[in-house]
Amino acid sequence: MITKNSIVILILFTLQFSYAQEITSVSGFISAEGRKIQAANVHLLGTKQKTVTDSLGYYSLENVAVGNYTIQISQMGFQSLKKKIQVIKDAVQSYNFELTDNDNQLNEVVVSGTLKPVKRLESAVPVEVYSSVFFKKNPTPSIYDALQNINGVRPQLNCGVCNTGDIHINGLEGPYTLVLIDGMPIVSSLSTVYGLSGIPNSLVERIEIVKGPASSLYGSEAVGGLINIITKNPTNAPVFSADYFTTTYFESNLDLGMKFNAGKKATSILGVSYFNYDQIIDKDKDNFTDVTLSERISVFNKWSFQRNNNRLFTIAARGMYEDRWGGDVRWEKKYRGGDEIYGESIYTKRGELIGSYQLPFEEKLMLSFSGNIHYQDSRYGTTSYIANQKIGFLQLTWDRKIGQNDLLAGIANRYTYYDDNTAGTKDAESTWLPGIFIQDEITFSPKSQVLLGARYDYNSIHGSIFTPRFAYRFKANENSIFRLNAGTGFRVVNLFTEDHAALTGSRDVVIANNLKPEKSVNVNLNYIQKINFGNGTFIGIETTAFYTRFSNKIISDYETDPNKIIYDNIDGYALSQGISTNVDLNFPSGLKFILGATFLDNKNVQDVISERPFLTENFTATWSVSYKVKPLKLLIDYTGNVYSPMKLPLLGETDPRSPESPRYSIQNIQFTYSGWKDFEIYGGIKNLLNFTPMQNNPFLISGADDPFDKNPDGLPFDTTYVYGQNQTIRGFFGLRYTFR
Repeated sequence: MITKNSIVILILFTLQFSYAQEITSVSGFISAEGRKIQAANVHLLGTKQKTVTDSLGYYSLENVAVGNYTIQISQMGFQSLKKKIQVIKDAVQSYNFELTDNDNQLNEVVVSGTLKPVKRLESAVPVEVYSSVFFKKNPTPSIYDALQNINGVRPQLNCGVCNTGDIHINGLEGPYTLVLIDGMPIVSSLSTVYGLSGIPNSLVERIEIVKGPASSLYGSEAVGGLINIITKNPTNAPVFSADYFTTTYFESNLDLGMKFNAGKKATSILGVSYFNYDQIIDKDKDNFTDVTLSERISVFNKWSFQRNNNRLFTIAARGMYEDRWGGDVRWEKKYRGGDEIYGESIYTKRGELIGSYQLPFEEKLMLSFSGNIHYQDSRYGTTSYIANQKIGFLQLTWDRKIGQNDLLAGIANRYTYYDDNTAGTKDAESTWLPGIFIQDEITFSPKSQVLLGARYDYNSIHGSIFTPRFAYRFKANENSIFRLNAGTGFRVVNLFTEDHAALTGSRDVVIANNLKPEKSVNVNLNYIQKINFGNGTFIGIETTAFYTRFSNKIISDYETDPNKIIYDNIDGYALSQGISTNVDLNFPSGLKFILGATFLDNKNVQDVISERPFLTENFTATWSVSYKVKPLKLLIDYTGNVYSPMKLPLLGETDPRSPESPRYSIQNIQFTYSGWKDFEIYGGIKNLLNFTPMQNNPFLISGADDPFDKNPDGLPFDTTYVYGQNQTIRGFFGLRYTFR
């Protein structure tokens, strides 16, 4: 029986025990890359002590008993941190922690593989992720230039005068890569050539890359892979940011961003990007500009609205204008379109609208939409290319989890209007592409998952197209994952918007037959291995073996007649196969490596004869080495790539230029100081080895002395012999300001 005296004794004992525990508090700041981190999670493992940092990055844990603990710090976009701490009697318990950005780690949330948010390691489809911090290691004025440091991805220049280009994935030409903004397929056709350079880095939150066909989800153009540019979330964006850099070539790039609230339920970000380069440089002494001169402005505005039950509603718009020219160093605008002095002048006007709206139902129904208008006014000497393109896209998806089945179904429709003044387009074309798709991710166990998918599209010109998909993920343990993917892809071709060589130079364009849609079948095997060491060292290894077979591939014949480019579907098949490996290596000292290498075997097979396509490398490697000298608040980034020789288009046996590019490497170094509040100063050197394609070549542009072919006694005027940037070694300097 419990008496009053027993209760009093028990209370006194409890109080005595509490005082004996010596209760105190633990506090400090959480920061990353020189700035305080808001809403970071702080947890003393093994206890119920949890909190989050305030707007200044400060945290405080009250009533902590004396003893030894492991504290865990986590926040989306950063690597989780665990540290042992000791809480002692009669001492100020202050611990500050520095988080490291994920860069290319393995635990991010991705959406590109399955059209729904999922942790990267849990996705049945391999997705590579690169954060905005990764691209700051080698600052560039556009996404097009920034992709040069991603393994298996190569920006390819297609014109030695106007410097337009596209993106190659695993050696496949640019039109085989679908470029998305926030999952919307609006960067296609005209914009793959003229618009990629106009996407500023300032609006990018991260970039997701899927290598291999994804037509079962995304339809046409996702034949060889896709690049999904995820823009910044207004709610997480800084209040104001500015980033300006210039180079010793006198290029200037300015990115401005600002966030503001409109009432209690709407948040918006406004971004402005301006690029200017107006220096006429001719270091190879051919009387033609080495680098295209350009003035470009891009304005981006995105809104996010708070709704009941956290339903999504975002809408964004972007406008871009660019004026670029290259050619004879004496060229002025008064010569535009004339035959007196040669110049290539390109005016680009582009507008885009993107949005997602979750319908107000219990079922998860998402309506996504996009539209763009692209107007092109170009002169290549006396050749005019005036084009008008409009694309509208609407998609409704239904997402539902039923037992072990995670279902996604959708309907979509895409409208494309295209008109230009070339001989290949007699009348304006309007194309409808409605489609329906379904996907089921079946989880048999925590270790085993299967994805089944299929899509049916009906092209108003080419008819029915069916694209199935299969994926299997096996999680051997927390650190080892195997994934098998197989699928098909298709692509409808618009030749003049994709192959810039058809418009520049003096070659005649010949289309041998009616071009049929291209189709592909792909299989790839992916393996991920994570290795965590007790001292905090982390190694992540991801290896993918891939095989893609194309039918109806459109090939360009430069060799049959040096005065012509002949286009036709391949009479046979084409292959792209190889193996790719990425390695992430992080040491607790602050030293980090991101390494990648890809071995490629690409070939066109006709009449049992196998040929390697032009401008396709057999081997490529990339690297990023970073080290933070914490006492000096100095970050050192060394980035680079290397490419094996590529077959180059010549003008016959009398062409003295090399039939292959040399093995070459572009390397850069950058130093970033973050010792001032809210400011970063950075600078360094680009192209450390001073490589340009002109080395060991008599000339780059054939017939530069007679670009109008008025006296065609020698080689015809041709600008297609190009495979890399033509800028020499140069310094750069920049300043960033971020106010949160």
